[in-house]
Amino acid sequence: MVTRGPTDTESDTMKDAGDISPPLARALSQRGYDTLTPVQVAMCDPALENSDLLVSSRTGSGKTVAFGLALAPTLIGADEKVAPGRIVRGLVVAPTRELALQVKTELDWLYADTGARIATCVGGMNMRSEMRALSAGADIVVGTPGRLRDHIERGSLRIDALRGAVLDEADEMLDLGFREDLEFILGAANPDRRTLLFSATMPHGVVSLAERFQRGAVRIATEDARTAHADIDYKIMPVQPNQRENAVINTLLHFDAERSIVFCGTREGVRHLASRLANRGFAVVALSGELSQDERTNALAAMRDGRARVCVATDVAARGIDLKNLDLVIHADLPSNPETLLHRSGRTGRAGRSGTCVVIAPQHRRGSAQRLLSRARVSASLMPPPTQESLLALERERLLGEVFPLAEPGTDEAETVAALVEQHSPEALAAAFLRLRAQNHPAPELVDAFVPPPPKASLGERPMARFESGVWFRLSIGRDRGADPRWLLPIICKAGGITRSQVGSIRILPEATLFEISGDAAEAYATAISGPSHLDRGVTIVRHDGDLFEDMDRRGPSRPARPAKSGRRPRKDLGHAGDAQGAKSKTHGPKAPRKKGQPFAAAKPGKRQGPKPTRHGP
Repeated sequence: MVTRGPTDTESDTMKDAGDISPPLARALSQRGYDTLTPVQVAMCDPALENSDLLVSSRTGSGKTVAFGLALAPTLIGADEKVAPGRIVRGLVVAPTRELALQVKTELDWLYADTGARIATCVGGMNMRSEMRALSAGADIVVGTPGRLRDHIERGSLRIDALRGAVLDEADEMLDLGFREDLEFILGAANPDRRTLLFSATMPHGVVSLAERFQRGAVRIATEDARTAHADIDYKIMPVQPNQRENAVINTLLHFDAERSIVFCGTREGVRHLASRLANRGFAVVALSGELSQDERTNALAAMRDGRARVCVATDVAARGIDLKNLDLVIHADLPSNPETLLHRSGRTGRAGRSGTCVVIAPQHRRGSAQRLLSRARVSASLMPPPTQESLLALERERLLGEVFPLAEPGTDEAETVAALVEQHSPEALAAAFLRLRAQNHPAPELVDAFVPPPPKASLGERPMARFESGVWFRLSIGRDRGADPRWLLPIICKAGGITRSQVGSIRILPEATLFEISGDAAEAYATAISGPSHLDRGVTIVRHDGDLFEDMDRRGPSRPARPAKSGRRPRKDLGHAGDAQGAKSKTHGPKAPRKKGQPFAAAKPGKRQGPKPTRHGP
């Protein structure tokens, strides 16, 4: 497998994008495309026209247009048309109904000038209508794995002359359990076809599928993993466990996004949270697997036309949906793995737009949330939950910003305005306006201000800061070397010639320790440690100039190494079969003889009865 990295596709102008089929170039121009995304540019490389491709590109990077461009040399003839006939030439497999229908919509305008007939085969739709469309002739078929397999088994869809197959969101399809269906579809297709796999992540399942069904595939990564989701501002919000839903409400009010999506872990969670948001006055819709296709379609239509501004959804139900101008993603329930986190968050920050992703982390699961973000290779800033006071102040600022630019009353309003001003004072009119606005605006909920968890005395922790003007220093001994405040404190005092009372908080990190020195002794301490050192070789103390809270948030809670328990049973020496020295040895001394009349002990369950086999030593 040949691999091409992100530096291979830096150009993003249509002029430099390579050879684009003329009818597709006209469609892009009519659509207002001046530039292409990196993945779209990569698909226009003439060197890849006949190659199988394994493409890694994140959600929202324009993959639909990308594989439409990639298929063009395979499907379009010299006359710039798709050759007429009753043979299916292109196949696109998508994980969900919504994504399949979106793909069909995109390909309709992209291939409009080629004469291509595009049909869909998706679950939840009328199968007879799909069969009629297939029998009438379809050049490109877009569908979901289960429905496509049904048509192939019934004989209504033949792909033995297929020229190109695309698996969109391959990782999601494997997560949803479609591996068997995908293997069946690819196994029934023309073996000489081109196969293009697009995936936001590259787990082992996707790679193994590519190795089995692709030939000499070129692997393309259109962006460095370290820059993935760089246009999404991640925030972690620690809250009290019983205030999680209140935090979701206040977060929606704080950002006041045009469109938002809130993710829950279960269908019941979606129903409950959507009901509560509706009761609080939010224009909200719910998406979960229990909805019918018509209900899902109506919910998405409400989000697109502005009748709803908040969508509460499960992971599976929201996969593949594309909502324009979706600026906020809230994880009400923590995702189960980094891939799910990235797929959820990828609903925002699409097509060059920036977005915000807020991870609601109950206090007892804050460590899990931080580890999840770390494994996903994204950095998140700490955001305290918005309180009622902060939201009221923010609403006041927004209100003043909206009121002052208002124009003078129009001719049809002037008479009524004059009558109101004559009958009421300006203060009374402004108060009435505020009350009317408040009736149509959700009220903030009570959320406690974020307070870091108290230090654990059993672990030797002290408060985050003991001195108002304390200065922090860094010692190059951390948890990885068994750091403990009980023996670190003498080292700290001896290094700078100070007393214990001048040492404040001590925070132990994985590879270092931060400690606080009182302000009146800090300068003298800094001078002392800059001179000849009394520390062991390789141990240093320097002044800490970083952000303490950010450093603590990134490195996790401080905790010294757990001391070994005394009297622990020695580890058993497990050797190879037949090795006498590796046999289980008993350390309890000789066994007491059985007393006369005492019954034999019952055999333990699972123990072999009868004489022991002869052991042959070396």
